[in-house]
Amino acid sequence: MNQITHFCAVKIYSLLVCCTLLTSQPAFAQSTDSTKNQSRHIGGGVTVTNNGISLLPTFSLGKPAAIFDLNVGGKKLSFEPQFRFSLEGKPWSYIFWWRYKLVNSSKFKFSAGAHPAVIFKETIAPSNGSSSDMLEAQRYIAAEFVPNYFITESISVGLYYLTSHGLDASTINQTHFLTINGNFSNIKLNEKYYMKFNPQLYYLKMDEKDGYYATATITLAKHDFPLSIQSITNQAIETNIPAKSDFVWNVSLIYSFSNEYAKK
Repeated sequence: MNQITHFCAVKIYSLLVCCTLLTSQPAFAQSTDSTKNQSRHIGGGVTVTNNGISLLPTFSLGKPAAIFDLNVGGKKLSFEPQFRFSLEGKPWSYIFWWRYKLVNSSKFKFSAGAHPAVIFKETIAPSNGSSSDMLEAQRYIAAEFVPNYFITESISVGLYYLTSHGLDASTINQTHFLTINGNFSNIKLNEKYYMKFNPQLYYLKMDEKDGYYATATITLAKHDFPLSIQSITNQAIETNIPAKSDFVWNVSLIYSFSNEYAKK
């Protein structure tokens, strides 16, 4: 277990160093004219929650978790890795998103993305006549398609579709995840505070099993302040997919940062 955790920590550190170097390189080989309108961004966040909820909200870690997000890229293409751990320090999942904005107008946005991922599953393995806990690494590849139509600057409706394929014998071979969602990103509470509300209905199919669910995310934030509070609730409507519970919820504290800069 210690060797796995140490190996994962080294990989994360190396990846973050590489991302920092790539996004901070001066453009010595490019002329001013060719880079005049180029911009880059780097952002991310750290989430601490009482219950880690998966990208597929019907599944949760069932214990407190920490989530580390990084977002690096330009106007079209971005690299967005995510590292999830239990607060005990055990890895939960590593997801390495690449996302591309196909359409980015004021009224309609459409992006596509793909990732390899590693999900860590706790198992019990025999050892010298007894048993011991161990982590099994399960590999997946996935793709997503995300169209959104903006009714106003802060209200939109959209779809989200994700399909994934398990690469190991113990994984889910094929997953389909389709949502219809609404996004209310700036519900004014007063001059300082605002709320975000994101309801969605979704269909989930995992190999031969499937189900219908409803989920909602509520975020309380303050203008020009990096901390926010978020809660996710998820309720099964009709399903035959086994899960720990038909109802899942959490409360999270999120620290976010974002910076934009232009090459010279």
